[in-house]
Amino acid sequence: MNRRTTLAAATALAVTAGLALAGCGNGETAEQLKVSDAYMPQPVTQKMAGAFFTIKNSGGADKLTSVTSDLSKDVSLHTTSGNKMQHTDSLEIPANGELKLARGGNHVMFMGLKNKPVEGDKVTIELHFATAKPITVEVPVKAVNYKPGDEKK
Repeated sequence: MNRRTTLAAATALAVTAGLALAGCGNGETAEQLKVSDAYMPQPVTQKMAGAFFTIKNSGGADKLTSVTSDLSKDVSLHTTSGNKMQHTDSLEIPANGELKLARGGNHVMFMGLKNKPVEGDKVTIELHFATAKPITVEVPVKAVNYKPGDEKK
């Protein structure tokens, strides 16, 4: 073999080995975090909105560290204690447990909306975690007075 053929063969072998190794892993291909029951009550004004959902965790402990969305540049995580709402840097997701974001408790807050979504719209958000990969969620906009379970009545 000449030098060019040897170099081409070595490159092909390296690419093949790299692709084979990329397919190897620890066997965990299923996502450990699943989002359900997402909704956003239709905002009353264009100043702010909230979003709620549940994150179910079938793996080790993690943290929801931030949320991003095209709906607003200022998207943050909040907790509520009594009647006081406050910003928090992250929300714990227990191992083999769940994190529930609901009215009167933990929630996502959007400040200074770029537009005011209406009932029937969907808002795209991206959830960011301490260890897990980001998750994109389509959040349906519900009636202003919507409460989970209303549709079952």
